[in-house]
Amino acid sequence: MTTTQSLRLLVLGGCLIATTAQATSFVISTDITLSLTLSSSKGTSGSFKDDKIVLAAKDDAAAFVASDGAIRGARIEAAFERIRGGLSDQYSDQQLANAILML
Repeated sequence: MTTTQSLRLLVLGGCLIATTAQATSFVISTDITLSLTLSSSKGTSGSFKDDKIVLAAKDDAAAFVASDGAIRGARIEAAFERIRGGLSDQYSDQQLANAILML
């Protein structure tokens, strides 16, 4: 396991602990549903799980989630813009970052 993978697992584990401690199962299921939506949307050209801009934002997404939105890298901003071009604006930045981590 690489250092980046270890960091992602650590951040994701921390997010899951924080999420379960503070959020309802509705929020968790919404994040999972959003992740599935990102995996299957973007029209006929594939899904966001195959999108280079979104995939490149995984490290930024981990930093964004771990810092509760305080760290906003250029890659996560580009991914938010790309995703919002294909989906409605019903999801928060935090939900989008969590979904990117699940891709």
